[in-house]
Amino acid sequence: MDNLTHSLAAWALGEAGLKRRTGLAVATLVIAANLPDVDAIGLAFGENLAFRRGITHGPLAWVIFIPGLAIAMRAFDRWQARHGTRPESRPPVRFGWLLALSAIGVLSHPALDFLNVYGIRFLMPFTERWFYGDTLFIIDVWVWIALGLGVFLSRRRKREAPARAAVAAVALYIGLMGYGSHVAEERAAVAVREAGYGPARQVVASPPPINPFRREIIYDVGGRYGYGDANLLLPRLSIEAPFETNMDDPAVAAAARTSKQAADFLYWSRLPFAEVTRANGAAHVALGDARFVDRPGTNMFRIAVDVPEDAR
Repeated sequence: MDNLTHSLAAWALGEAGLKRRTGLAVATLVIAANLPDVDAIGLAFGENLAFRRGITHGPLAWVIFIPGLAIAMRAFDRWQARHGTRPESRPPVRFGWLLALSAIGVLSHPALDFLNVYGIRFLMPFTERWFYGDTLFIIDVWVWIALGLGVFLSRRRKREAPARAAVAAVALYIGLMGYGSHVAEERAAVAVREAGYGPARQVVASPPPINPFRREIIYDVGGRYGYGDANLLLPRLSIEAPFETNMDDPAVAAAARTSKQAADFLYWSRLPFAEVTRANGAAHVALGDARFVDRPGTNMFRIAVDVPEDAR
């Protein structure tokens, strides 16, 4: 999820009562909830897709981030006290609770990141398997509104009830969204089979922004992908004919061998497809992922590699 969602979730937990446990509680929760995204630094070193949502989101990072942040927050409180800048209204800092709140914040991050179709490898470095929740769009305005309103009302009224209600409402919303995706995937699998396209190896119901009752369908029938659209409220489901992925073209494997960018893209990709054109003894390979590219031929979110004939 986006960092505003991570921050609001942590802040709402603080306003729901955790901020009374120790000084610097809310700050600890919010910082902890965003710590796993330090992997964004990989952008400065030419890393992105294959590096994101991996090692910094897994247990090896947790055992570093959780105590490390608690120690840093306690040190900050003591530094302020020595320099006479510590606010008098701040409650005493309790290290045990700093540790607990660091854990809550850090673990909330992979829990939320799991919910969308982008995926997360939260068991790294023990396994590089990707996990997908297919539950929320990466930016969900309804989660923003619910958590933001809960935080605002709790601070305004100086009561914990609005934040608690917001956290409960978001948890219920996530559960219902997950169930909706499951229903859409089951219906789509049946529709694909009845349309004569063959049994679906995989069906992904991707939640779009804003409309919680709609799912964008992507299905895999072995070497071919197809798109669809599901409306859970009516209910209504449409399925389009599949297209060839071209992933068995030898130029694709050659692109992965000769280009780190292409290899990283394929490592990260869940539903990859390729467009291969040949001219003058070379192949032009354009790689996309059906989760984020509406149709073959679009220019969004794809990698292009030129492969010489001898490389194949």
